[in-house]
Amino acid sequence: MTITDPPRTPDQRRRDVLNRLEREIDIWVATADAEGAPCLVALWFVWDGEALWLSTRPTNPTGRNLRDGGRTRLAFGDTRNVVLIDGETEMFTAEGVPAPAAEAFLAKTGWDPRAEHASYAFFRVRPLAVQAWHEQRELPQRHLMRDGVWLV
Repeated sequence: MTITDPPRTPDQRRRDVLNRLEREIDIWVATADAEGAPCLVALWFVWDGEALWLSTRPTNPTGRNLRDGGRTRLAFGDTRNVVLIDGETEMFTAEGVPAPAAEAFLAKTGWDPRAEHASYAFFRVRPLAVQAWHEQRELPQRHLMRDGVWLV
C-alpha cells in the first residue's frame, strides 16, 4: 500500500487482520507486572478463529505477567500496517491445554512445548479490542472490535 492509495474499508481491514492471524507466526506480546514494569517479547502464536494461543515458560516475566495480570496487548511488527489486539488471558499447563490448541500450535510452528523438559504453559488470549490502520489516513475507523464484539 502506498500513501496515495485510498483508505481500506473497515470490512477490508477486518479481512486483512484475519488473514494476518492465519499466516503470521510471530506476534509482539506486551505485558506489565504488578508494579507496572513493562515487558515486550515476540512469541509464536496460533489463531483458532476465536482466540490466539501462545506458549512460554510460566516462570519468566511474560509468563508471570500473562498469568497474574490476565491482560495483554498484542501487535504485529510492521509499523506501516498496524494491528493492535487487547485481550484477556487464561493460562493452561502443558497437561491441561486443550488438545486441539496444542496440536494446532505444533502444526503451525513445528514446536510442541508439551514435549520439552522444561515446564511450559499455554496462554489463550481472547481479543477484547482490535485496531488496524495503514498510516494516518486510516486512523479514523481504526477500531474494528470493542468489548469482544466485531464492529464490522
